[in-house]
Formats: sequence, C-alpha cells, structure tokens
Amino acid sequence: MKLNHWQLSNGTKCVVAEMENSTLTCIDFWCKGGSNCESKDEEGMAHFLEHMIFKGSKNLCEGEFDLRIESLGGSSNAATGLDDVHYYVLIPSENIEEALTLLLDLLLFPQIEQDSFEIEKQVVLEEIAQTIDQPDEIIYMKLFQECCSPHRYSKPILGDKKSVENINAEQMKLFHRNNYVGENCTIAIAGKVPANIQYIINNSQLKELESANVSSFLNKKNVFKPGYKKESIPRLEGGRIIKAWSLPPAKDQILILGAEIVATLLCEGRSSIMIKRLREELRIVESIEIDLQILEEGGLILLEVCCSLKNIQTAEIEINNILNDSIQKEFSIKDIERAKKLVTNNIYFGLELSTQIASISGNQALWGRHQPLLAPIKDISYWTSERLNKNICPLFDPKTSYTLIAEPKKQI
Repeated sequence: MKLNHWQLSNGTKCVVAEMENSTLTCIDFWCKGGSNCESKDEEGMAHFLEHMIFKGSKNLCEGEFDLRIESLGGSSNAATGLDDVHYYVLIPSENIEEALTLLLDLLLFPQIEQDSFEIEKQVVLEEIAQTIDQPDEIIYMKLFQECCSPHRYSKPILGDKKSVENINAEQMKLFHRNNYVGENCTIAIAGKVPANIQYIINNSQLKELESANVSSFLNKKNVFKPGYKKESIPRLEGGRIIKAWSLPPAKDQILILGAEIVATLLCEGRSSIMIKRLREELRIVESIEIDLQILEEGGLILLEVCCSLKNIQTAEIEINNILNDSIQKEFSIKDIERAKKLVTNNIYFGLELSTQIASISGNQALWGRHQPLLAPIKDISYWTSERLNKNICPLFDPKTSYTLIAEPKKQI
C-alpha cells in the first residue's frame, strides 16, 4: 500500500493511504503534545486538554461535535501518551470532507470556557483517584518513577491531584497555543478517499496553524536506572515480578524489531521459552508476558509475571537463569523462524483496518520516520541468530534490569 506524503508551508505533515475496498475511512490527527511537553507546573495538562478539546470550539458548542459525527455514521476517540496525543474519527468515505472540517474546528480552536473547565477538572480528578486506587496502576507508577526519574517519563500522564488542581484555564490555552502548531502536527487519512483529497487537506483549517518559533518538544534522553526493590501494594491479589530494561529510542526501528523477535522467542505462545518452562512445566506462574514500551527518547522492555507469593522467589531465579542462558547461547534456527513468523503475522494483523493504518502512518510521519508500511517485514530477515545474540540478547541481561517485586500489603 502506497503512502502519499507532503507538507504544508506552516510545517504540518500530511499522509494519505488509499484503501479502495475499505468501507470506513479514518482521519487521525497527531500532535507532539504528550505529557513529555509539560513543564513542572503543568503535570497532567496534556491529558486534561484532551478532555477539554471535546467541550466545544469557536464553531461547535459542547456535545455538538459528537452528535454531528454520529449523524454522519461515524465515531471518534482520542488518546494522550507520553510523547504525543492523537484524535481520530472513523466515518463512511463519502463524509470525509465534512468530518475533517468538524475535527479540525474542534482541535484547532477550542474554547476552554471557565465553567466547562471547572466541571471537567473534577472529572479528571476522579479519574486520577480511580487510577491510584488500582493495584496494577500503582505498581507501574512506582516502576516508572524508580527507573526513569528525573525524566518526564517518570511522571504519570494523568498528573496528580495537586498538579491538576492548580492548573487554570489560561495556562491551558497557552499550552495549546504553544504545542498545537504546524511543525508539531500531522494529519493522516486511511481508507477510500476522493481523487482531490490533497486539495481538500491543503485548503482545510490546517493551513491556519501557526508556525512554531522553537520546538516545544524537550528532547532529553531518558537515562535508565537499574535497581531492585520490594513493595507492599494495597488490595493486590497474589504476587508480581516486574522487570524493566532500557529500550533504544523509537527512531532505532531495526533494533526495536530485534527486541520484538527476542521478546517473542522468550514469551509468546506455549512453546516460547519462558511460558513453556515456567507455566507449562514447573507450573509456578499464572501468567508471564513481555511488552515493549516504545518511546521517542528511550523506551522500556517490560516483563510482568503473576504468581502466588510462595512461588515468587523460585520464579525469579528461573527467569534470571533463562535470561542468562539466552545471553550465553544462540537460539535454535527452529525457534527463531517460529518467532519471526509470529512477528510477521502481528505486523500483518496490525495493518488490516483503516484505523490501524492511519495510526501507524500518522505516528511515523509525525516523528519523521517515513517508510513503507511493510518495511519491517523485509527487515526481519536481517536478524540472524548471531546478530540477535550479539546485539539484542544483552538488552535482556538481568544485571542491567530494574526489578520490582510486588506483594499484597498485609491488613493491620
């Protein structure tokens, strides 16, 4: 599938992926306006702004956007991350132009009225209260605080009660004005599109975005901190072993692909090394999985194990033994081919829907990583057993990890 890239004079990036057989078209707006762009007195601002965006604009009263998108047969959603934020609509292809106008009006010209601001602040505070009441959320907040501090990645995207309470509407308007600028924004459209789609985008409200004088993105490398800690977590059921390692920045895509192959070798499917040993043979864990947290300034490899308290020590020893063996010995050709096939399938499965393609192409364009959507599949062949052992397995060294052992807090 061919991607059509271009850029407006104000720096806004545009990408279109035409899918002739798609019944629905996705319009996905990306902005370098995640929590990493916040200053010390703005923690939680990016996520709070995401809420306020949907509270109306200069041409749309509160609730009107949702009603009009739904009347077009569409739906909308948004997500704030550490690095960026994106908003998307999914609509029948014949309604692209109207949906684009509605989405851009909402995003580029939010009202942020005082009454709505104060009401929505309480909604965000309640969301924070619910989050910090969840054992798994507490564990990961503690983990990021320990291994990523003082980088912004160590701070929760939602902010905390005090920081959000202190945010005012004028601060938010300034944050929007400084971050939602041409160079920071990308529009991605995937699905069935009209022949004049480039003309439609070029003459949309996108051209009204101002150019930035200075990039608002902080661009400070995340310096990972190894360590080991035990924590007692209220309301936690069973035990947790969380191990984290430093992952190269998102721009190092070939290395991240190698990490995905090794993570799959270790921990995807019953025949993977860790699941086979810990769950199928020894039966000492309930679940075990590895996830890659891919971030622009250096991400994390995250391994999570759920098991009974009596098995935590044994499981930790077995995990470290497996990881050390993986560093010292090369994987078998059979295991590598299995992992490569699974990674290949996951790439294909991630490119089935217009929402998936708009999201991937939009994120890539935002961060200047232009490549064909199927390029990672070709790159998989680069990773031989020798290269994985030399360049990737050391990333999973137990000695360079941060390990958090979480146990239920005893009731007094």
